[in-house]
Amino acid sequence: MNFSTRIKLSLMMFLEFFSWGSWYVTLGTFLGKNLQADGAQTAAVFSTQSFGAIIAPFIIGMIADRFFNAEKILGFLHLAGALLMLQMYYAADFGSFYPYVFAYMIMFMPTLALVNSVSFNQMLNPEKEFSSIRIWGTIGWIVAGLCISFLFHWDSAEGVSQGLLRNTFMMGGLSSLILGLFSFTLPKTPPTIAKGEKVAFSDVMGLDALKLLNDRNFLIFFISSILICIPLAFYYQSANLFLSELGMENPTGKMTIGQISEVLFLLLLPVFFTKFGFKKTILVGMIAWALRYSLFAFGNANELSVMLIVGIALHGICYDFFFVSGQIYTNSKAGEKYKSAAQGLITLATYGVGMLIGFWVAGLVSDAYQLSDTSHDWQKIWLVAAGIAAVVAILFVLTFDQSKEDESRQVKEHV
Repeated sequence: MNFSTRIKLSLMMFLEFFSWGSWYVTLGTFLGKNLQADGAQTAAVFSTQSFGAIIAPFIIGMIADRFFNAEKILGFLHLAGALLMLQMYYAADFGSFYPYVFAYMIMFMPTLALVNSVSFNQMLNPEKEFSSIRIWGTIGWIVAGLCISFLFHWDSAEGVSQGLLRNTFMMGGLSSLILGLFSFTLPKTPPTIAKGEKVAFSDVMGLDALKLLNDRNFLIFFISSILICIPLAFYYQSANLFLSELGMENPTGKMTIGQISEVLFLLLLPVFFTKFGFKKTILVGMIAWALRYSLFAFGNANELSVMLIVGIALHGICYDFFFVSGQIYTNSKAGEKYKSAAQGLITLATYGVGMLIGFWVAGLVSDAYQLSDTSHDWQKIWLVAAGIAAVVAILFVLTFDQSKEDESRQVKEHV
């Protein structure tokens, strides 16, 4: 990969996750404190991400594989997203906010698969090269959080009471606009099926990507991806509100510790992945989810604040060792013609089905343990999430057969 391409892909990843991190981390706090949304309404808003992941990425992946360049689709979606983000900024109540966030997520969620497709298309060895590109997405998320807490102070008690969290949508919209325009300068990622080539209806609909589920190990990974996203949804939906209710200062900025650790573990991921294999790598990620929620359950913002900080810092292992490893694993399983479709499929499993269930469960649990309009029994909420993660880890370790993956790798290397 030449230097110019590396810079473009890195900037693409930076803007992609800066746009998301600009508003998503503080969304739960904004909904609860500024739009007076309850647990069910908050779950409904976060679930728009899941509907976007279910409806859009799989279809967009098919289009990117067959009809239009992936980078052009990426540009169009981000330009449309910028307009929708502006409408979210001006929304005055929950009823007017919801339709715009729903439409935005339909536009945004496909881009998570598309940026991966654009990146993988430029790489000869994704297992070694992808981490160094993807790390810039994490840096983008970190910069967004630091801006909110330490530059603009939008998430301070005074800022929240003044409604300044609304400004996060303007910041996200501006970065989405920039990425939309920049996308048209990215390396060309053309359809992998040539013009005039006859394809069956199943090809047009991208159903061949579903054949990956015939592989028992991939099916287990697919199901595990759905299940582990249930406890993940607790973090996205409740962590910022949890830290705010405990009285932690600059909660959004401190949550970037998780992304800083993500940067460090992204650098270690290729070594860990190569030395220990997929099963051990992803299992470590699952165990980390159970551990971090246990720390959240028993920590506080005073003498036990270190438990909260460690729990936040575990995000690097939680996310990289499961989700980034999963993207690499999925890419290795997919054929050349269906790489975009395969990325869409795993996005469907995680951000789609898994988190749709997860946000619903998190909303129910949050309402069940709500003590008042301004407080929750967070210990019980986090112990529920920790228990789910532990069960998923046990099921995965008992069913996934790493020896088959090792045999497959040896055959490929021999060929």
